[in-house]
Amino acid sequence: MPAGLVISAPASGVGKTTLTLALARAWRNRGLRVQCFKSGPDYIDPAFHAAATGRASVNVDSWAMDCASIAHLISRGTDADIVLTEGSMGLFDGVATRGISGTGATADIAEMLGWPVVLVIDPSGQAQTAAAIAAGLRDYRPGVRLAGVVLNRVASPRHEDLVRRALNDVGIAVFGALPRHAEISLPKRHLGLVQAEEQAEIGKLIDEAARFVSGHVDLDAVLRAAAASSVQPAANGLNVTPPGQRIALARDAAFSFVYPHMLEAWRAAGAEISTFSPLADEVPDANADVCWLPGGYPELHAGKIAANARFRSGLRAFAETRPVHGECGGYMVLGTALTDADGIRHEMTGLLGLETSFAKRRMHLGYRLAALAAPMPGHQVGARLRGHEFHYSTIIAQPDTPLAVVHDATGAVIAETGSRRDHATGTFFHLIAEDR
Repeated sequence: MPAGLVISAPASGVGKTTLTLALARAWRNRGLRVQCFKSGPDYIDPAFHAAATGRASVNVDSWAMDCASIAHLISRGTDADIVLTEGSMGLFDGVATRGISGTGATADIAEMLGWPVVLVIDPSGQAQTAAAIAAGLRDYRPGVRLAGVVLNRVASPRHEDLVRRALNDVGIAVFGALPRHAEISLPKRHLGLVQAEEQAEIGKLIDEAARFVSGHVDLDAVLRAAAASSVQPAANGLNVTPPGQRIALARDAAFSFVYPHMLEAWRAAGAEISTFSPLADEVPDANADVCWLPGGYPELHAGKIAANARFRSGLRAFAETRPVHGECGGYMVLGTALTDADGIRHEMTGLLGLETSFAKRRMHLGYRLAALAAPMPGHQVGARLRGHEFHYSTIIAQPDTPLAVVHDATGAVIAETGSRRDHATGTFFHLIAEDR
């Protein structure tokens, strides 16, 4: 494997994504082949990575995946010159109970793969204390190596000097310091960043980030800090069964939350995928033998979905003879109705009795382990599926046959069981991997 680095931070919102995109584009502009990965279950960031590098990025997740699966996924980087893995939340943040190969923390991936960590530190409102935080992160867990830090949002040259001196005193390298720069702020909404495919100017934004970071960070020093992975790429793929041979996949601004590694695993197993847009009032491919509606932002497009009679009737006709499955937002659209944030109730496809509301937002977030009590496309009763749930909807009604017994990462049973009715099934969690 080529040399790699993990980009992490003490917390969310510090600038990991911006630095990752900037480094990737800056090195690509130098002629290097850059491969990105995302640690954890975030399904939005990989599209930004692909925009920056021109290469597909996938998620690696220590709670849901075993070491062999992670080793297989990182094998796509064997022909790269440098690998960047963007972390989630803070460096050591994960769940309390260990999953398949870890707790889902970025530190798990850094230690497993042997890639040093570049910390993004935001010293706003502090100075020497930033060095204490960095030193604490460096020393917290043996096996996780700190390469150095990049300071973000420094207030002034004097502020930068104070922090640099303190970091030097504890033996931590500073690769650069970024002053505040609003022009490279990535727009956000309630589930995270506005998706890359929705931003017409994303290429220019990444170019500006690369230009800005190149002027304030020693790119050569960061590159020299990278280290080869201690894990050999694995030939065996993920333990993933396609939901069918010919899959009709909903794909547009309302249905876009699907993990890239899942689609790749389906194709690697011989499945064919055709896409259609519910927002464009399109229907599933008549030759498909299964339809899959991923998550996304149906709550932002509920009125249009409700008005698209051709899509709704076409999906219902498809479901008369063939399976249809929805994840999270897709599950909501398979339901009877969706009430938006303004309290307006919109009729959905009615394939399931589920009714949800965004009028009173409540966050549902976390890993999920589901034992199927009824079959769903690609999986039989008793299958154990690992996934992740993140949405703000409230269940008004979930009257159909429960699809699964679902536990959170602590082992507690949760109410979001998913549903099954005739050929339609749905879950609130996004499938990441199956238990082997």
